Amino acid sequence: PRATDRGRERERERDQAKRGRMMAATVGRSSRGASLAARPGVRSHSARAAPRKHSSIAARATRDGRRGPDLDHAAAAATGHAQLRAVVVARASSEPIDVTPAPASSPMQERLVTAGFIALWYAVNVAFNLTNKSLFKHFPYPWTVSTVHVLVGTIYCALAYVLGAKSASFGRPITKKEFGMIFAPASMHALGHIAANLSFAAVAISLTHTVKTLEPVFSASLQWLLMGQATPLPVLLSLVPIIGGVAMAVCGDLTFNLMGFSGAMISNLTFGLRAVLSKKTMGALKDLSSTSLYAYTTLISLLVCAPLALIVEGPTLVSGAQAAIESIGARNFYLYLVAVGMFYHLYNQFAFNTLARVNPVSHGVCNVVKRIIIIGTSVLFFGNILTRQTIVGTTIALVGTALYTELQNKNKAKSK
Repeated sequence: PRATDRGRERERERDQAKRGRMMAATVGRSSRGASLAARPGVRSHSARAAPRKHSSIAARATRDGRRGPDLDHAAAAATGHAQLRAVVVARASSEPIDVTPAPASSPMQERLVTAGFIALWYAVNVAFNLTNKSLFKHFPYPWTVSTVHVLVGTIYCALAYVLGAKSASFGRPITKKEFGMIFAPASMHALGHIAANLSFAAVAISLTHTVKTLEPVFSASLQWLLMGQATPLPVLLSLVPIIGGVAMAVCGDLTFNLMGFSGAMISNLTFGLRAVLSKKTMGALKDLSSTSLYAYTTLISLLVCAPLALIVEGPTLVSGAQAAIESIGARNFYLYLVAVGMFYHLYNQFAFNTLARVNPVSHGVCNVVKRIIIIGTSVLFFGNILTRQTIVGTTIALVGTALYTELQNKNKAKSK
């Protein structure tokens, strides 16, 4: 009997050692994964149930008064296992993970952000127009200034991309095929930008913006000629007050000249072509954001504008820059160039941001209000004199633009 008891005791010791090794391995695995699976003060169902289960074994053994070796061993093992599980839970709770969701933006916050984008769009646009016109008074080189606009924008996008803000610049590299698809509308953008600056340099800002309200007329005509898309009659009729208002304003403007008027009209034509070409080629670029698309448009515009500026204004560019430096100083001259380039890029960027947050009707209304603000601020800043005929004609053209925008968007909504 004594030999049998000693054999049982040795067997019990081996079992206890084996269970101890298993429990130690469990503690090691649980402590490594605890920080990824636990939250503060929370225990799993098994962790809650285990102590009750094992404590009940120990209690039953004590209650029954059976102090046999098997029940003694079971009670001890149960108590030890419960303590080990408590250690695991404590370690898991010591490394909490914050999984609280971010609070959702309220409608009021969204409206305030949208209003902020619109205000920035207007402010930077006004700053661009006033700075641009002021620069032309000392440096009348619109081809070169147009190149500076897109050069500064390209540098801005490149720096943003290198610093990691890819979504605020080029987004992703494009293929040769995608580059070819963007090139045609981007080229029209570049030529339209040059033409607009030719107008800005020659006439008052108010006249250029009044003539540019004719852009929908060119867009509707080009869509019919190149794509066979007819514009509904109500929308066409809304173009009549635009045409009449522009004609009245032009005839009454004291700063009118053929160069300024022609530049604004060519700008309307090229921007209309840009819109048509964009519809024909941009459908395959759905994974490229509007911000990235404008960044690549700016880069291509630089490739178009720079050679043209060197050809047209290159021979006299150095003497013109020296004259501007003598007039306003080197520091102010270079500051003008950098500032006007940044204003040009940022006002276009804010226009894209605003369009992403409002519907097309609201964006069209914002465009009309933008022209009113630009015309008004330019008149006040430069002291231009507007005749009554020019004021009435400009008002009619702007009202016609608002009417065209509303009818055009209603027509698009019906077609959907």
